[in-house]
Amino acid sequence: MDYVSALIPPVVMAAFFIGLIVTIVKSQGGANKAKEDGAVDAALARAEAARQTPRADGA
Repeated sequence: MDYVSALIPPVVMAAFFIGLIVTIVKSQGGANKAKEDGAVDAALARAEAARQTPRADGA
């Protein structure tokens, strides 16, 4: 019976990992994709604007 108790933790971890992968795959695309793409585009635009804006100290 020691082999059963030795196998339970890896089996449980594998089940949770498979659930995580399934959740990630299901959340890609669809209605969330446009929202996520918009958030990334806005963040990139802010970063680009901050990089191009000259600083007050002239550097």
